[in-house]
Amino acid sequence: MVKVIGIRFKSVGKIYYFDPDGQSFNTGDGVIVETARGTEFGHVAMTEKEIDETRFSIPIKKILRKATDADKKTLEENKKKEKEAYDICLSKIRANKLDMNLIDVEYTFDSSKILFYFTADGRVDFRQLVKDLASVFRTRIELRQIGVRDEAKMRGGLGICGRPLCCSLFLGDFEPVSIKMAKEQSLSLNPTKISGTCGRLMCCLKYEQDAYEALLKETPNVGAIVQSPAGKGTVVSTNLLKGLAQVKLEEGPENTVSEFKVSELTVIKDSMKRNQDAEIDLSTLKELEE
Repeated sequence: MVKVIGIRFKSVGKIYYFDPDGQSFNTGDGVIVETARGTEFGHVAMTEKEIDETRFSIPIKKILRKATDADKKTLEENKKKEKEAYDICLSKIRANKLDMNLIDVEYTFDSSKILFYFTADGRVDFRQLVKDLASVFRTRIELRQIGVRDEAKMRGGLGICGRPLCCSLFLGDFEPVSIKMAKEQSLSLNPTKISGTCGRLMCCLKYEQDAYEALLKETPNVGAIVQSPAGKGTVVSTNLLKGLAQVKLEEGPENTVSEFKVSELTVIKDSMKRNQDAEIDLSTLKELEE
């Protein structure tokens, strides 16, 4: 086991582990660490804990020191320079007539590199842009193309629920979300209702997926032949969250449908059909997945 501390470099970003090197830190403390990009300023997001060292493929780097007032001043100066760099880069993009959208600018703590984040529909030849920026800033320049999910995370905003976007509020990493999840949760397959501000499937589809998968294992499919307390019948609809199933009975008046608890039913012959949307052509919705 090895002692580590979790560090974030952005307010809502991935947590990286570092060796406290015998130093004591509290959540929210500013720290200076050495990363692959150089010296960086981060904040403690997770206090000291022990983790199995076999989880790490490379040695854990040590925290250099707790951030000083001078370090915090440098960070603030970098923030001001980022705003200036954004305007300059925007003017250079227009001058070069490039089809790209500048999203954000980030200075490394030691100002050894400036990163420009952008989105574009396809590949962009920005070699001349890099030369123009390097001649202005006299330091290393890196242009990084990001996806629409990352853009939403950086820009922030409100979701259709009226709350701030999950990705900009608390999600450290994006998890895969699929049309299959929307189907299994019996949601409308209308793209405008299941996609977020970024134009991709809503991240919140993932939150309850484990619960739905567990319920699906216990619930007979639509079309399944089951034995109910009132006799043999065919499942015509289900309500996963309530644990109920509508069954069309074979005996009794024609088209008689009764409702039973799923726990009261015994499956005689299951069906491959899950719900009424199972036969819908989903090819037009695939672009919502990433």
